[in-house]
Amino acid sequence: MPDISLLTIALLCLAALAAGWIDAVVGGGGLLLLPVLLLGLPAGTPAAHALGTNKAVAVVGTTGAAVTYARKAPVDVRTAVRIGLAALAGSSGGAFFAAGMSTEVLKPVIMVVLLAVAAFVILRPAFGTAPAAGPATRRQILAAIGLAGLGIGFYDGLIGPGTGTFLVLALTAVLHLDLVTASATAKIVNCCTNAGALATFAWQGAVLWQLAALMAVFNLAGGMLGARTALKQGSGFVRIVLLTVVFALVANLAYEQWLA
Repeated sequence: MPDISLLTIALLCLAALAAGWIDAVVGGGGLLLLPVLLLGLPAGTPAAHALGTNKAVAVVGTTGAAVTYARKAPVDVRTAVRIGLAALAGSSGGAFFAAGMSTEVLKPVIMVVLLAVAAFVILRPAFGTAPAAGPATRRQILAAIGLAGLGIGFYDGLIGPGTGTFLVLALTAVLHLDLVTASATAKIVNCCTNAGALATFAWQGAVLWQLAALMAVFNLAGGMLGARTALKQGSGFVRIVLLTVVFALVANLAYEQWLA
């Protein structure tokens, strides 16, 4: 455990709780948790340790949310796992290319895409509110594996922020799921990608395990509470949180691109 004050530890745990709730509802918990970790860890701590600790915390909360959803939401676990394995492969490829590519060039493109997504969701109030008419077709599943799995998985390895939110949007659009079921499916996919990333960071020795274990308890509580909230409030509530997270993600990327 690094030398951190009790007040900072308490704030990190509260951030983990809030991030778990946000991530379970619509994804994007890392937008809160990772910056807080970067600020809270002692000066001179390698950024990789913040990233690794973030993944160790997130994988616990994501798993708790996935289990909570799977018990009460109509989730096709088999399809979700297939998409998750593709996302694991995609994120590995993205991480490989990240070393030789400037992500600063891509951030403005991602911002434009996010703003277009927000406009679409605002102008289409029915988006993600109606349940699927029936089981997904083979073509839809293959499209989801390609877009939500390989495509967004690649983005996760290359850049990362907002991966959970992109997964919810892609699964809603491709598989015609309601937003609650899409969030539930996204959590299972996230479990796969988080586990793969955590294994890499652990192998590199870039995880602060004691701090991660403490924060993970709060992240787990937030994740399970967020899943229950989404299940209780329904797709309309998830839609509001989705738009909030999308605009927060745009603001975060804009800050990193032009002000940081």
